[in-house]
Amino acid sequence: MPNDKYDAIVIGAGSVGTPLAMFLAEKKLRVLVIEALPSAGQGQNKCAIGGIRATHSDGAKIKACLRSLRIFSTWRETHGDDIGWIKGGYLFPVYTENDERMLREMLKVQKKFGLNIDWISPEETAERVPGIARKDLRGATFSPEDGSASPLLAVNAFYRRAVNLGAEFRFNEEVRGLITEAGAVKGVVTRGGEFRAGITVNAAGAGAAGVSALAGVRVPVDPDCHEAGVTEPVRKFFEPMVVDIRPGDRSKNYYFYQNSEEQIVFCLTPNPPIWGADRRATSEFLPEVSRRMISLMPALANIKVRRTWRGLYPMTPDGFPIAGLPKAAKGYALAVGMCGQGFMLGPGLGSALASVIAGDAGPEDLEILSGFRLERNFSGQEKLK
Repeated sequence: MPNDKYDAIVIGAGSVGTPLAMFLAEKKLRVLVIEALPSAGQGQNKCAIGGIRATHSDGAKIKACLRSLRIFSTWRETHGDDIGWIKGGYLFPVYTENDERMLREMLKVQKKFGLNIDWISPEETAERVPGIARKDLRGATFSPEDGSASPLLAVNAFYRRAVNLGAEFRFNEEVRGLITEAGAVKGVVTRGGEFRAGITVNAAGAGAAGVSALAGVRVPVDPDCHEAGVTEPVRKFFEPMVVDIRPGDRSKNYYFYQNSEEQIVFCLTPNPPIWGADRRATSEFLPEVSRRMISLMPALANIKVRRTWRGLYPMTPDGFPIAGLPKAAKGYALAVGMCGQGFMLGPGLGSALASVIAGDAGPEDLEILSGFRLERNFSGQEKLK
């Protein structure tokens, strides 16, 4: 028998779907979340390394992540859960004239949209990241209010609050189809039956394109593979997330920081991209990222690596998410294509989308989502992917 008791159905209980469900439930909507895996955050969320920054090149992403930062940084004070939040900042060291020119130009946009960020000298860079290579160091951009948190602690905190507010989660339940009538999406079909709602939200991460095809709406989201790793804990010796944007032989940027358990967590962007959904770790990753990290900070050389893993970045052609209510299907919403930044975008973007769905969106909610419409030409490029 069809179940008609829901106002909203969210497909996916990950970095975006779980906080979205929480915000929808806060607005007194009757929410159902459908997740194919056994619990919240078991897809790409648990592959995230935990960085949270508003240091982007675009106003919509800056505003979404500033909102996320407010949620993450005040969560323990407001709700009591320790989610591993650290206000360590993000630091982009600069060694070339072109990178300095680009980042200094970007500062104008970032400050315009309210980001607390500035250029710091080579001396201050070395103070904030002791042992960083000084040869050719020109300085850095530093945003002190960025930080990090535990992806699993955070998503489970959002999940518990969503449940306490009345949201229902059905785990081990895969979406097999969407209910469509007269060009409108009316709900989902799973092994457990039909579930109907006024709006169905696609927050399916790496599987978003397949789900959207069921609604007859094409979304240009394709996963590519990224690897990450974590070391043994060592006494805290630097605070910020360090992002080196210089290209390497087989990689673009890489980044690392010390988490709340004093482990160094690191990730690398492969070049060329590795498209597909292969989650198996490779033998190439650790030598490449280790060589680059040690070149930047020689003191890292003797720290033991505990493990590595591989996750998927649901990429769009321009590096920006797709979120909002597409024109092609009524009763259908998108929160997809986070390009590997779902953890940092999830709460801020989820809050904005929940307001639009509930019909009480303010100017900032609309401003955030305006930059993420499906109906765009995808010709631009996010400069700080």
